[in-house]
Amino acid sequence: MSQTLHHDPLADPITEGAYARARGRPKDACPYPANSPARIAWLEGYDGVPTGRARDLPPASA
Repeated sequence: MSQTLHHDPLADPITEGAYARARGRPKDACPYPANSPARIAWLEGYDGVPTGRARDLPPASA
């Protein structure tokens, strides 16, 4: 299977970003133009966190 990331214009950018990370693609593989809403969504999916929100901390051990 090819390691090339194919951009599907009908797919959800968040899902595409999460899939890219799961497949080991670099963050700069994002196919969307800089500062576009789709790029922001793709990066949210890649990072697993909405833009402007800090990552959740792991639960405190008991």
